[in-house]
Amino acid sequence: MSRLFDPITFGNITLPNRIAVSPMCQYSSEDGFANDWHLVHTGSRAAGGAGLVMLEASAVSPEGRITPGDLGIYKDEHIAFLKRITDFISSQGSVPGIQLAHAGRKASCAVPWEGGAQLAPEQGGWQTIAPSAKPFRPTDRVPVALSLAQIQEVKDNFVKAARRALEAGFKVIEVHGAHGYLLHEFYSPLSNARTDDYGGSRDNRCRLLVEVVQAVRAVLPEGFPLFVRISSTDWVPEGWSDEDSVYLAKKLLAAKADLIDCSSGGNVQAKIPVGPGYQVPFAAKLRAEAGIATCAVGMITEAKQADDIIREGKADLVMMARQMLREPYFALHAAAQLDAQVQWPQQYHLAH
Repeated sequence: MSRLFDPITFGNITLPNRIAVSPMCQYSSEDGFANDWHLVHTGSRAAGGAGLVMLEASAVSPEGRITPGDLGIYKDEHIAFLKRITDFISSQGSVPGIQLAHAGRKASCAVPWEGGAQLAPEQGGWQTIAPSAKPFRPTDRVPVALSLAQIQEVKDNFVKAARRALEAGFKVIEVHGAHGYLLHEFYSPLSNARTDDYGGSRDNRCRLLVEVVQAVRAVLPEGFPLFVRISSTDWVPEGWSDEDSVYLAKKLLAAKADLIDCSSGGNVQAKIPVGPGYQVPFAAKLRAEAGIATCAVGMITEAKQADDIIREGKADLVMMARQMLREPYFALHAAAQLDAQVQWPQQYHLAH
């Protein structure tokens, strides 16, 4: 019996099924503003039946953008068009979510189709920040190690972004603590060489992510779902491990996070064994050992594969990225394959 189309509730929000659209950077903004591309990109996946549609990593400050084309939520003027997007996603029976992010030392880069290299100031780039003055790549500029005052500013920016997300009509917020971006840079020993309360011990290195989650939770209404994406491993022996992630997940559960979105890698160059469902074991491990709901990601491309993950108790949600780019209506097609009953858009009934 299929479980992929079972509803699931987080706080006061019920998702109609367990299929989520992963945050996928579109690099199509100017000064952080959403536009028609973002409306069509996310709206088509909502019409396609996904239970949760996450907007891409949205920078909480201008210097937190990966590229000048990143979506942002760092000023009030961003809210109006985001509200148009959330209204449409909701009208299709899906739940709109947003990922709040800061790229840290991996910021100030060209968009991928222009090479992705870090931009010099004369190319429109900016000074990057990080826990320590350690660049991501040898060819990158050295980031500025954050002062305690600047760390507080980062936390404040996440809180302000969360408030804007509420005003824009989002029903789920995810804090991006993965892929070598700022919050991951703090908890990984490979990028954090600090000797103050935000460095050294594992507990200290986890401090900023936990404090950001606590600060965001404090401004959300009761029952509002708060997710956290982490990199479950750095994929190198001396780096962050899946056992470390169990420890972190327990701390995030205590900070009242509802779900851990279990990705991996991105902080250093590593040999990653990419293959179908290669990150699913992380979601299963954290779910079993930390007692928190999890989301499985990574090379999930088929209906039966996604259903098996849910049915076997390996995760509570599956979040899909590349397959959703190829097949915006994956959820409707999956329902047909799994003999599940779902509501098609009225306008598409002739095709049902």
